[in-house]
Amino acid sequence: MTAGTDLRPPRVEPARATEPRRPWWRRPWVGPLGLVVVAFLAYSLPPYLAFDPAQSRVPAPEGFAAHYWFLVAHVLFGSIAMIGALVQVWPWVRRRFPQVHRYAGRAYVFAGVLPSGLMALTIGADSPFGPATRASDVMLAVLWLGVTWAGWRAARERRFGDHRRWMVRSFALTMSIILNRLISPIAVLVLEPQIGSTFGGSEVAFMQSVAAIAAWVSWTVALIGAQLWLDRKPKKLSAR
Repeated sequence: MTAGTDLRPPRVEPARATEPRRPWWRRPWVGPLGLVVVAFLAYSLPPYLAFDPAQSRVPAPEGFAAHYWFLVAHVLFGSIAMIGALVQVWPWVRRRFPQVHRYAGRAYVFAGVLPSGLMALTIGADSPFGPATRASDVMLAVLWLGVTWAGWRAARERRFGDHRRWMVRSFALTMSIILNRLISPIAVLVLEPQIGSTFGGSEVAFMQSVAAIAAWVSWTVALIGAQLWLDRKPKKLSAR
């Protein structure tokens, strides 16, 4: 045995999981999603940037004087969450700028979902659109906070597979507000002819039903869609 010879096996660095590089046309949803988010924020944000309660699109419930300010906070923090989510799912950013991905993820959680979700719990529990919408808003807020926090904890514990799955669900709930705004006019068109019959001529009952349908359908469909996407079977590689 030669003196000084190191008989220990050479150290092998663990391989890092890298995202396979795909051409942009293999992810055709990224660009349209960005345009939809920008258009949604351009429509939704201005009334609340003026800090004028008269411009609010949500009527304040009686006995809740601070409702408007909770709503403004929810909208502003929610906008940060939507922008952060868009950055997080952009493959080019994840691949080329992992540091930006990490910082955007922290902003998404701590400057977006968590404060916006807490505001949603407050204003959702006293929604002026009736008890069915209140139940939906509170359930959505609890789930949004829960899955996002689970995703954050998984990343901190370096369980990146679990982190990705939880964050896909969080992303779906974040973007469900857009689906809500698409379902509302459809529900109006379907239910409006029934105001005199089903709703007994009550505009209040009609609008509460529209709001409840949009509230429940939007986030449940988004969450089910995310879960189906996560549970999809990977495509078999073609033989070479």
